[in-house]
Formats: sequence, C-alpha cells, structure tokens
Amino acid sequence: MATVVLVGTLDTKGVEYAWLRERLVAKGVEVVVVDTGVAGEPCFRADVPRAEVARAAGADLARLRAEGDRGAAVTAMAEGAAKTVLRLYDESRLHAVLAVGGSGGTSIATRAMRRLPLGVPKLMVSSMAAGDVSAYVGASDITMMYSVVDIAGVNSVLGPVLANAADAVVGMAKGFAATHRALRPAELAAGPRPLVAASMAGVTTRGVDAARERLTDLGYEVLVFHVSGAGGRTLEALAGQGLFAGVLDLTLSELADDLVGGILTAGPDRLTAAGRRGIPQVVSLGALDMVKFGPLETLSPALRDRHVQVHNPSITVVRTTAEECAELGRRIAAKLRAATGPAEVCVPLRGLSTLGAPGGPYHDPTLDEALFAALREGLRGSAVGVVEYDTDINSPSFGRAAADRLHLLIGTERAAGGVG
Repeated sequence: MATVVLVGTLDTKGVEYAWLRERLVAKGVEVVVVDTGVAGEPCFRADVPRAEVARAAGADLARLRAEGDRGAAVTAMAEGAAKTVLRLYDESRLHAVLAVGGSGGTSIATRAMRRLPLGVPKLMVSSMAAGDVSAYVGASDITMMYSVVDIAGVNSVLGPVLANAADAVVGMAKGFAATHRALRPAELAAGPRPLVAASMAGVTTRGVDAARERLTDLGYEVLVFHVSGAGGRTLEALAGQGLFAGVLDLTLSELADDLVGGILTAGPDRLTAAGRRGIPQVVSLGALDMVKFGPLETLSPALRDRHVQVHNPSITVVRTTAEECAELGRRIAAKLRAATGPAEVCVPLRGLSTLGAPGGPYHDPTLDEALFAALREGLRGSAVGVVEYDTDINSPSFGRAAADRLHLLIGTERAAGGVG
C-alpha cells in the first residue's frame, strides 16, 4: 500500500493535520505523521514524535524549548525532519510527502523535501506560495500550492484547498508506489545516454533546439533549463553534483539580470559549477542584449528612459548598454578562466537573440562588440577557446556547430581520462 508522510508542527497546525490524515486514510493510503513542533503541546500523537525528530538532528528537544530561540529551533527541526524523511524513504515507508504551513512550517518541510531524490512526490500547501518560492524549492521538484488563506482552521476556503492537496498526493503516492521512479543524480549520470545540460530562453529557442537535436543524434540525452533564475540555479546545482557529461550554456541572460538588477537572476555563482567540477562546457552569449524586469508599470523612470520592449504582460525587457555589455564580457571571461575543465565560447556575431538579430529592435553591432571585445581581452592568453560565427544565435547552423564543439570537447576529455 502507498504511504504518504505528513510533515508539520502539530502544536500550531494539529487540527489541519488531523483533518488531512483522516482524508488520506479514507482515500486508501497509509499515513506516517512526523511532528516538527517545539513550543506547544501536539494536538495528537505523531508516528514520529518531535523528540525523535530533534534527536535526528543531534539536538535535544527540552533544550530547544528552554533556550527559546525560534531560529535555532526551526533550523534543528528542519534538519531532523530531512533526516527522518530520508530514512523513511530508504525503508520504503514513503511514497509521497505532504505538508501545510506558513513561513516557518514551509521552511522546515521543504528542507526535508529537498533531501529526497527527484521524482519522489512532494507537495507543499503554503501561504507563501504566491510569492518568490525559490528559497523553498531550490533545485528540487517540489510542487507548491497556494493556501489562499492562512493555515488557521479548516474553513470554507482552506477546506477545499486541503481536499485538493490530499486527493492529489494520493494519486501521486499510488503512482510512485507502482513505479518507484526516483531519480538520483548518480543513477541518472550512469544512464545509457550521457546527459548534457543546455540553457535556453524563448528568444534563443531556435538555436538551442538545433543544438539539442544535433546532440540527440550524437547519442546524448539533453536536459534543457529555462533561464528563469530558478532554471539557472538548478543547472548549477546538478552540474555541481556531477550529473552531466557536458554543458551547452548558450543562454546567459541571468548574468545580465544579476548585473543590472533584473528579476530573473540566478545569483553571482551562475556559470561556475561546470568549471569547478571540470565538466566540458561550450558557452555562448544568448540574450545578453537584454535585462528582464516585471510589468511595464513597475519600471523605474530611469529604466523607462532606456530601450524598452514589452516581452509579455509579466515581463518587460531593457536593452543592455555598452558599459553593461563590457562588464558582462569581463565577468564571463573571469568565470571561464577559472574552469578546471575544457571550455570554449561560441560567439554569434550577428545577434544574441530574436530581438537582437538583424532587423530586430535590439540589433546593435556596436553594443554587441563591446561585449565581444571585453570577452576576447579577458580570455587572451588563456586555455579557453573563442570561436566566432558570422550568424546570429538562432541560426540552426550555429546551434549545430556549438553542439559539435561540445561533442569534441567531451570526447577529448574522455580520451584523456577526465570527467565522464
């Protein structure tokens, strides 16, 4: 029988968890309740009591209570919950995880969920789910469901939300129990087709699709990451785990957002994991001709005075300046110079996106040349190759050429006994 693990604070959310447990049992699954509360008394006895959760983290529940440090308590219980759910999974007593909570409960439960392999169902009902959930989801496959109202009693609004969550996780758990299709990085990396990561945006899709098709023909399985901030962070996290035989990083717009303050940044560590791990990588400059912001009405007056394009109702893009392009070139060069594995840059001289191709609103060879010149100068004398093409990034020939360059690097590295 499929088993759903409930992770939550039974002192503050006990009523809701009791309701969920009853619903889940009625739907034909077993339930294991893990109590992560500290302060008050639990509303009912958990299958894994809070003291046991604290011990799993090397902490003492009585001491956590006595010290009264909420931050320390949340951190300890989150680590204890993570170790507990992983143990339950290893014992085949977990086929899905469900949790409900506010900021604290979401932090605890999602830390536990992130410890589980990809493919294990994870559903978080949270009052935080309508905002930026990147800190909660990380590089995991957590499903976030907005609670609409706070988790404070099973009322006419929250009740249907919890019912949907329970019904959904029952289906997930039963499906997973039948297949057990968890995805551990080591197992994925050892699959029959070597894995390659590729980065893509809507404005670089045609070129990346051509590269993906070429790599597939060459015998690779290509995982494409949307450069949405979360996508870049996930690519970096999985590359850091050694999942990939190579990385085809053709779209680096997250670096522009990080530099200028756009909304889809992946942070300052973007474009570092493959190099640190020694994974062969071919990099291009896709979508560095723009920075992504929110709806047009949210732009500051200074940004409105720049070259603005409405990408869609939620995303407005602003053309990068010569100074920003030059700085991006310097930053990319510095990151690639630090790489411990083979790296090359493929430069599309005639445009970095659909907007920057000839005839497009962002086509500006002078601005692009500021990027290219800084990159060339930054890589001068290094082992990183720079290959220039008289085409734009979305030309299928460019995508295929970049794929062939990566294939060559991977083959050379393997012949030398390197990564993969």
